[in-house]
Amino acid sequence: MQANRVHTSGMNDSISALTERIRNFVDARDWRQFHNPKDLAVAINAEAGELMQHFVWQQPEQIEMRLKEKREEIASEIADVAILLFEFADNLGYKLGEEILNKVQRNEERYPVEKSKGNNKKYSEL
Repeated sequence: MQANRVHTSGMNDSISALTERIRNFVDARDWRQFHNPKDLAVAINAEAGELMQHFVWQQPEQIEMRLKEKREEIASEIADVAILLFEFADNLGYKLGEEILNKVQRNEERYPVEKSKGNNKKYSEL
């Protein structure tokens, strides 16, 4: 199932712009003192757990219905995970966009189309 995409013209959603907005939000509230690497990692996991709760014990047909009925709640949980991840990377000095591109490139090398298309094996098993 492909979710409907909402495109907002003029909205700046680049990783660096979003990271800056998150940083400004946290700094305006003087929360950086509470957002150490351990606590951010724990918070990412906690929010990912809240996201997973939407799907635990659900069968395929139930998942389809849940995706329709709980769309906004699921989107909120996805955003919570992403916000914390962006902040975590920023606080550790990573440029998240560059790290993502580097990882995609490594994955392209590990999973060449001719070996991995339609196959769910790990790269070391191809």
